[in-house]
Amino acid sequence: MAGFSRLKRRAEFLAVAGKGRKHARGSLLVQALPQGNGMRVGFTATKKLGNAVIRNRAKRRMRAAARAELAGVTGHDIVMVAREAIRDNSFESLCADLRAALDKLSVPR
Repeated sequence: MAGFSRLKRRAEFLAVAGKGRKHARGSLLVQALPQGNGMRVGFTATKKLGNAVIRNRAKRRMRAAARAELAGVTGHDIVMVAREAIRDNSFESLCADLRAALDKLSVPR
């Protein structure tokens, strides 16, 4: 992903969840933790969402939304968690939910 790296280890996800701020908006939950200069993003979808095909599709859609909406963001670790509505919402709705959550969390774009 251009511009930022990925959160991959469980400890990194837990740090963002424990110390960061969070906001649920429609099809996703966004957790943000201010960090140094870089930008790292993590994506997760629980088994509650559905089988592996549905979870992987949700993560692909969140990655595409992140590429579209997080281009100018720096200095944050962000975790995006898929919610049940992501299965039925359009891509435009997903991007709008991400923008609204970032605004609510005061993440500069």
